[in-house]
Amino acid sequence: MAQEYEQLLLKNQLCFPLYACSRKIVGSYTPYLKPLGLTYTQYVVLMVMWEHGSVNVGQLGETLRLDAGTLTPLLKRLETAGYVTRERSKEDERITIVSVTKEGEVLKEQCKDIPLKLAQNGSPLSSKEAKELYRLLYRILDAE
Repeated sequence: MAQEYEQLLLKNQLCFPLYACSRKIVGSYTPYLKPLGLTYTQYVVLMVMWEHGSVNVGQLGETLRLDAGTLTPLLKRLETAGYVTRERSKEDERITIVSVTKEGEVLKEQCKDIPLKLAQNGSPLSSKEAKELYRLLYRILDAE
């Protein structure tokens, strides 16, 4: 390839290894989430719900960096499964509040060992490297 197109080589793109690593990491959750009937995205929504109990859809989308078009069907599936409820805010009808249910809390107990199981599978990074990667990734995410 001509030198003027070097910037188009896949090996020269920062985005590709980030994308590929993300897919690999998310895929490592599948053996633990699939038996529970969850996708990774549903799992991270539930993690926010377990932490906060109730949150409005806008805050949830901001926290997870997901738009309403992605969140709405996802929340409908979680609601149908009985893990969350959705209701309009009494103060502002435009705001939808999502709350974790008792069934969602039961699921939390079933999910509590997933991070430990993943950690036991090993990582090619040392603890120090993992902390540095985490710091750098959030530096990118937090840049506006």
